[in-house]
Formats: sequence, C-alpha cells, structure tokens
Amino acid sequence: MPTCPPTSELSDLLKNIFGYPAFRPLQQEIIRDSLLGRDVFALLPTGGGKSLCFQLPAMVRPGLTVVISPLIALMKDQVDGLRANGVAATFLNSTLSDAERRERWRGLQQGTFKLLYLSPERLLAGSMIDALRRWSVSCLAVDEAHCISEWGHDFRPEYRQLKDLRAHLPDIPFMALTATATTRVREDIVSQLGLRDPATYVASFNRPNLLYRVEHRDSGYRQVLAFLRKRSSESGIVYCWSRAGADSLAARLKDDGIRAAPYHAGIEREERSRVQESFLRDEIRVVCATIAFGMGINKPNVRYVVHHDLPKNIEGYYQETGRAGRDGLPAECLLLFSAGDVAKQMRFVDEKPDDGEKEIARRQLRTMAGFAEGPECRRRALLRYFGEDHPETQCGHCDNCLQPRETYDGTVPAQKIMSCAYRVRQRSGFAFGLNHVIAVLTGGDSERIRQHGHHELSTFGIGRDLSRNDWGAIARELISQGLLAQTAGEFPALELTPEGAEALRERRSIRLTRPREAVRVRSDKTGEIPCDVFLFETLRQMRKEIAEREGVPPYIVFGDTTLRWIAREYPETEEALRAIPGVGATKLRNYGDAVLRLVTRHLQNHPRQTFANIGGPPASSSSSAASRGERMPTTVRETLRQFRELGRLEAVGEARGLSESTVSEHLCIAIESGETLDWSRFFSGPEVAELKAAFDGSESDRLKPLHERLGGRHSFPRLRLFRAFWLAGRFGPIPAGRQTSGDDGSPDSC
Repeated sequence: MPTCPPTSELSDLLKNIFGYPAFRPLQQEIIRDSLLGRDVFALLPTGGGKSLCFQLPAMVRPGLTVVISPLIALMKDQVDGLRANGVAATFLNSTLSDAERRERWRGLQQGTFKLLYLSPERLLAGSMIDALRRWSVSCLAVDEAHCISEWGHDFRPEYRQLKDLRAHLPDIPFMALTATATTRVREDIVSQLGLRDPATYVASFNRPNLLYRVEHRDSGYRQVLAFLRKRSSESGIVYCWSRAGADSLAARLKDDGIRAAPYHAGIEREERSRVQESFLRDEIRVVCATIAFGMGINKPNVRYVVHHDLPKNIEGYYQETGRAGRDGLPAECLLLFSAGDVAKQMRFVDEKPDDGEKEIARRQLRTMAGFAEGPECRRRALLRYFGEDHPETQCGHCDNCLQPRETYDGTVPAQKIMSCAYRVRQRSGFAFGLNHVIAVLTGGDSERIRQHGHHELSTFGIGRDLSRNDWGAIARELISQGLLAQTAGEFPALELTPEGAEALRERRSIRLTRPREAVRVRSDKTGEIPCDVFLFETLRQMRKEIAEREGVPPYIVFGDTTLRWIAREYPETEEALRAIPGVGATKLRNYGDAVLRLVTRHLQNHPRQTFANIGGPPASSSSSAASRGERMPTTVRETLRQFRELGRLEAVGEARGLSESTVSEHLCIAIESGETLDWSRFFSGPEVAELKAAFDGSESDRLKPLHERLGGRHSFPRLRLFRAFWLAGRFGPIPAGRQTSGDDGSPDSC
C-alpha cells in the first residue's frame, strides 16, 4: 500500500533539493495524491510549477519515474535543471550518440536514475515497454497532456499512441499535466489516457504578473521596433502568422541592431536547435517565431511576448503569452490587431477541407477577434473563456483597466447597421454576410447589390460617413452585445437578434466603444522585487560566466528571482544564502562561495540599500498577492494624494480615469504600507459593527463568501477596503488561526 511522507519531510526535500521554502498552490495536494497511488489530472498555469509535481515524488518513491515529453529541447532543459539540483535524471532520444545511449541504458538497468524523459515515439518503439517493466517504473507522467486531444489547440497524432500505455503498465499511477485546456479537452485527456478515478486539480488561470495590452496595428514593424528598443536588456518572443513573416521581421530587426533570429518549421532542425540554445543562453534577445516555437521553452526570464499577428484562438494566445514571466516577475504581453487579420485568417479557414472542425475554427477566430476589440478587462475575459469566474470587473493590470477606452452614444450608427441587416433580409428573404451589409450601408456599387435590389433600400449609402473597417468594428461590438448575430456555416450571415429588434423598436440608447489607437499604457510592475540594481547586474554577469563554463543556460545556475532576492537581502553567510528562494543544497555547495565573495566585495565598495518590507522571500512567485506590502508605486501615491484632497472614491476615479475598484486597490496597498487613513471616511459605526461581525465569524478573509453572506449589501471594493483596515488592526485583533490566502476566485489582490 503506497504511503506519503509527512508534510515536514516533503518540505525539507523541497528546500534541500529545489531551494524553495514553500509549495505553490495545489502542488502539495497533487504530490500527496500521487504518492498515495492515485491517478492525477493537474491543470496548472504556465509557470505554476507543474514539473515539481512529478519531480519531487520521484525523490521519495523507489524505482523510476518516466516522463513523457513532446520535445527534445524540453527534455534536455528539464534534465539539465534537475542535474544542477543534484537529481539523477536522464533522457533517451535521437540526439544521443551510440556510446551515450549505451551508457544511459546501462545506468537505467543498474537503477542509477530517478527520472527518465522519453518522447511518445521512443516510448512505444522497439523493446522500450519491456525494458520499463524491468526497470521498476513506479509512476508515469504525461507532460503537455493536451496534445492527446483532437479538441485541443496543439493536437499531436503521436500522442494518441499513449492510450495503450495502461494495458502495458496497469499497476502504476499515471499523472497527466497541462497548462491549457478547456473543459472538453480535460475530459478527453482523462478518457484517452484511461485515468482511473483521477484526483483532479484545476488551478486558477490567472497570471497576475502579466500585463495584457492590445494596440491597433498601423505600422507593425515600427511599433515592434520601438517596443523592443525600450527593453534593450530583456529577452522576448515575437509571434508571427507565417514563416515568411518571421524571416522578414527577424532580418529587419537584425539590420536595426537587435539580436534577433527566426524560428519556424521550415528551418533545418540543426539551425532551430542553435537558435533555441542561443536564446536560452541570452545570446539572442528576440526570437521571431511561428507557433512552432514555445512548448519546448522553459526559459523563466522571458520579459515580453508580442503577437505581430492575430492568434487563431484564445487557447493559443493564452499559452503563447504564458511563455512570459514564468519566474513570477513582471512581464508584458502585446497584441497588434488589425481588422484585416480576421478576414485574412477566415479565408485560410474557408480554404481548408470541411472536416467537421471548420465551424469550430471560425467560432474560435471570432472569439479571438472579440477579445482583441472588446472594452472588457482582458484578464476577466480570458478567465471566463476557461470557465473561471473573476468577480472583479477590472483587474487594474491590462490596457482596458489602466486606460479605459472612451465610450460614446452609438445609438445612431448602431441603428443604421442593425436596420440595414434587417432590410437586406426583408428584401431578399434570407440574410447576407457582414461584408455585404457593410457594402450596402456605405453605398457600394457591385453587381451582387444591384442583382438583389439592395441599392434601392432606404439604408443604402446611409453609412458613407464611416469607413468599412469602422463599420466592421461596430458590427462586432454589437454582436458581442447580443444585438446582432452571425450564423454558423462556411458563409456566416449577419442577422438582427430579437434583442436587437426590440432595441430598434424602442429606440433604445446604445453605448459603443471607440477603437483604441496605438496608445502607450504604462503600469506598475505587479510582482516586482525591489533590489540593489547594480548588485543584481553584477550577479547576472557572474551567472553568465558560470553558465558558459558549465555549458548550460544561465537560468539553470540561478533564476532572476533568486538573484533579485540576493541583491535585496545581501546574504553574507551560508545560512543567510540558504534562506534565499532557489538556493538548494547542491547549488549552495557549487556556487555559494562565489556568491558570498561577490556580495562581500560589493558591500565593501557600495552602501547597503534598504527596501520596504514585502513580507520576506515569497513561497510562490505566482501568488496573486505578490505586491502586498510592497513599496508604494507612483500611481498608488498619486491616488492616495488625490483621495486626501477629494475625499471620495468616485471623485478620485473620475479625476484619474480609474474605476472605483482600482482606486480601492490602490488605497488598500497604501493602508498595508502603513499609511494612515481614517476608516470613518468610508464606513459608519453600524456598518463597522456588521462587517466586523461577518469577518470575525468567518474562517477566512475571502471576500466572495462574505459578499454572499452579507446579501450583496457591500460592494467588493468596499469589502476590500474594510479587510485592509481590519488586517491592519484598526478594528481590533484578528482571530488566531485565520486563513488569509484564498483560491476560490475571490478578489484577493490587495
């Protein structure tokens, strides 16, 4: 009967081997169920620590843990990282020489290794299954498990072979892990792999350290170049629709002095490997890539992802943006959008054979376009797509929240296009596509318009005051509002919905959002770790030298997060250095002396800087409360100043162009940073009594259940402010044993 060691033993392994003081959300639960012999399905966001869920149990179990990984580069990367932490791991793939293969095979027969990485093809080739039976396999983990599902965005036929594994290895626990999967894909993964009553864990899709932005693409190359030049010391990925586009963009960037290279399936495998290795080693700053680049990249310090062209679907967009900020530090995601992208990609979809997935591809593309053009909080829209409720209407860390787009009374243009769609259908007895309706609206002179008599309609030409692109944007917004709809099929038609007809009859006022031009949104860096910048850069140089000497990427030595904590805490003893996140026993032994000498030398020549308390080294770099207690950003100080002057949340929001929710978040940060605010400016005596009773009587300080318990009488911004005062001790002591971290979707951002 499998057993699981006590929590203290798992925590010791986590610190001694991997260098982390505490588990990230759900990791410990996943590890415990796996060690107890259960099949596990785990959906954790990119950067959420999936690999640890099978790596740490391998240190506890007898025998060998086999990891199925789709890409050679990903195997090598993970094995390099494990070896740097003193873990016996290896891989078998086509890159090995005969001598290397024989040596590793011999080590596997002798029980030398704890983890073995294989591709699906290698696993089921030749006598590998028989060999695994001899090697006492104790767990099988399938990484990037969404590749097994035809409903997923990254289906790989070779993964289908894995469905036979259960018959070959019936008595060992399986683990399936992925970062991106809708409900349908999750169910397909469980079915295809034959998971038996799996323990299922689905973490939040929220990546709080990522800033999401969408810009209108008016000069694509110049916009990309300007963006990259402002980030001259940082690494990033620029995704392009086509191979030719990736080649062209990389060549132009190189001509302009940017260390860039293309990556796509049309490049020889050796050259792709060289580009990937150079990127991992920080020798190439920017990779201009198609979607062929990404899954094999475990580089934690990708500081930005740019989409030069519109992604095909939300799943792809989410996974590609997820390559940024895997270390939990701030990162930026920029999408350049043009309405022409939608038409171009729709043509590609329509040219494909009708294999039953065509309509799905069309619907996904329309959803992606709606996300790009929509005025809603980007984070809220992403989370809703994956079935996660985000109770706040604004996240405060995307372009639509930081610089809300201007709305206007769009009743007249909305009535024009809705009436035109209705008149076209009324005249012909059937509906026409969006482009045809816009052509009628703008007075187009085409044979098709004349053939159907649409030039005689009362709505013909009444929209000449706007461009066709403008009308397309208005139509898509009305579709998102449910006033217009597009039918399914190869030639989707534009129709007036019952809600739209009612709005026309009642002459209802309709608000529309002005398109965003190429604005520049600036944001405080959620998750930033303030540190001695000069020491940080010196540590980076030391890391680079060690990495070159050992032939590994720099982040294998230490991640940026670890270097920032060193440059913040100035450890001068082994004990102090061991307390830094990411410094385990092996790294302390291998690199500790060099780090301590460097810190000592730095302090001899430079003053020690002090930084505002941010609660000590974080247990999880992906925590949604990473900015809690941090030195107040400029925007928070400005909100606080204006509140002291104006006295009302609404007035500050109006003056600064921020939502009430964002203003309250800023004030929470100020309160937790020690600023003095008078709670009576927000709450009456009876309200304090009611709210204090609710908080004191709750087992946690999560807001969603409290909001429901209070019957919705207090908004989330007000509840958040009360909690900030309450946790700061302004209303008396906090009950002992209170749980202060929540994963239930409550707005715990301040």
